[in-house]
Amino acid sequence: MAELTYRDAVAAGIAQEMARDERVVFLGEDVAHAGGVFKATVGLLDQFGPKRVRDTPISEQAILGAAMGAAMTGLRPIAEIMFSDFLAVCWDIVANEIAKSRYMTNGQVQVPLVIRTANGAGSRFGAQHSQSVENWAMMIPGIKVVAPAFPADVKGLIAAAVRDEDPVIVFEQKSLYPMKGEVPDDEHVDELGKARVLRRGKDCTIVALALMVHRALAAAEILEKEHGISCTVVDVRSLVPLDTVTILAEVAVTGRLVTVEENPRLCGWGAEIASIIADECFWELDGPIIRITTPHIPLPSADRLEDNTIPSVERIVREIVEKID
Repeated sequence: MAELTYRDAVAAGIAQEMARDERVVFLGEDVAHAGGVFKATVGLLDQFGPKRVRDTPISEQAILGAAMGAAMTGLRPIAEIMFSDFLAVCWDIVANEIAKSRYMTNGQVQVPLVIRTANGAGSRFGAQHSQSVENWAMMIPGIKVVAPAFPADVKGLIAAAVRDEDPVIVFEQKSLYPMKGEVPDDEHVDELGKARVLRRGKDCTIVALALMVHRALAAAEILEKEHGISCTVVDVRSLVPLDTVTILAEVAVTGRLVTVEENPRLCGWGAEIASIIADECFWELDGPIIRITTPHIPLPSADRLEDNTIPSVERIVREIVEKID
């Protein structure tokens, strides 16, 4: 095991797959010579050369159009969209072309590509560069969606995404890039569609994603020590496929569901999980489902305002205490 930052785990996952399979290529804005705007791809150009690691123009349509064409003709590209907000610029290619081609050709045309993108708040980039948009992708049939919370998951899920025959979007929470954690040195491949139970309790089940996983874990410690509320914490990790088996099982044990979501409340991924819980294990519930989310507003760039907008540890604790105690 090596201790790597979240950003270094990105490069490790890409390097592992590029070394294993010469069909894997990597392209995006400033990903080669500069090593990425978040320095998550440093060293890849030196290791694999300019034919396989390519800087592109500032054009999201060009990046994904080239990646789609490469995937359709036998390569397995990884394409970076610098900020997840910019998926809006090339959404037609994602939602209507990449997502639909395998289905519309009855499998004659496959598009095995990975889109990596920096997602979420915490870096004071303002309303157009700080959105958490994983729920945008979750609603498009034909795309798989993952959002790792830990460095080891970054490496393993990127590897699994590269090897998958369907297009996969990997959302990397940008404020997690400096975080350190143990990552396997040797080949590490995770599994798409598997949630992970990080902590078990008896009073409620907190379901969270990416940055919110860490805040949920911190809140769970405070809730137990200061309020006597024992919480299970589930890291969703993969929104599509969604591991409903694990989530349903853990909610059935505690009788309560709390979702902690960085995305805005309206149509957030937690609403879908709440719907599934209501359908599948309503009679196991001991109280209303609690959704803790970002309000339905553009994100401010001022530090105090941003901190007051996305769910904090203190807010998670407060809302659970108010509604469960």
